[in-house]
Amino acid sequence: MDAGLAKAIFYGLVAVGAGVAVGAAAAGGGVGFGAAARGMMEGLARNPNLENKLRLYFFIGLAFAETAILYGLLIALILLFTGVLSGKAGF
Repeated sequence: MDAGLAKAIFYGLVAVGAGVAVGAAAAGGGVGFGAAARGMMEGLARNPNLENKLRLYFFIGLAFAETAILYGLLIALILLFTGVLSGKAGF
């Protein structure tokens, strides 16, 4: 196999891996957002007087779900732009 072709395939697969990382993180975050919203709605249906306390826990849950998405994006950016896989990162 030609060295240029192998390099092109390698970087193409890195781009696909970065896309999969972001997609999987977004899917996991969406599941987390849905679970937090479901819990908030169930709690409000059972006891509407706890709205302020439930809202606090709801936003904390959303923050935890959002971190998974941001970590996926961070991994994708590292794969694409730092040169870690090609040995040019300076480690």
